[in-house]
Amino acid sequence: MTDTGVAPRRRGTASGSSRRAELLTLAGEMFATKGFSQTTVRDIADAAGILSGSLYHHFRSKEAMLTELLSEFLDGLNARFTEIVETGVDPKADLDGLIAESFRTIHNERLAVALYQNEASFLATVEGFEFVAERSRDNEALWIQVIEAGQSSGVFQASLDPALTYRFIRDGVWSTVSWYRPGGRHTPETLSEQYLKLLHAGILA
Repeated sequence: MTDTGVAPRRRGTASGSSRRAELLTLAGEMFATKGFSQTTVRDIADAAGILSGSLYHHFRSKEAMLTELLSEFLDGLNARFTEIVETGVDPKADLDGLIAESFRTIHNERLAVALYQNEASFLATVEGFEFVAERSRDNEALWIQVIEAGQSSGVFQASLDPALTYRFIRDGVWSTVSWYRPGGRHTPETLSEQYLKLLHAGILA
């Protein structure tokens, strides 16, 4: 059975908590760039300049580190998506908001997005990581809800398959993480603007 538990945090100084966060960030960078399966506890410890045993004072395993990284990322993303839909005024604005938030997330959490993109399929087969697929389904349901609402109100073309439309949008948006770099030619706002211009030409009735 895969150990995905997180070791209890020790009471102590803020520096201990800061060190734990640093190790988690370092692990996330290595998982996203090198791959989770290819990254060992020793790799993380060596990069941090500590002994492998010292890492276990903060985390029980590298699976525990991945669990924390992905659960925080996916829970945060779902919360933001949910807020957009629950406070929205109409389906078109909601869909535009979901897309804009996705591009902001790619900008603000690029490594977490890359990690999720790279590992989601693999983790679907790993015991203890069922939450990844569950949260992905939650997010998909929100997007499809918006698309179907737009079709019912006549804003979006009724002939479109909602689930297929969502997948086209999802893949088009999130694949951006493979080439987008902060500080480059485009910002999250300009990416969203350009994408929505293309999308609206094909989805609006």
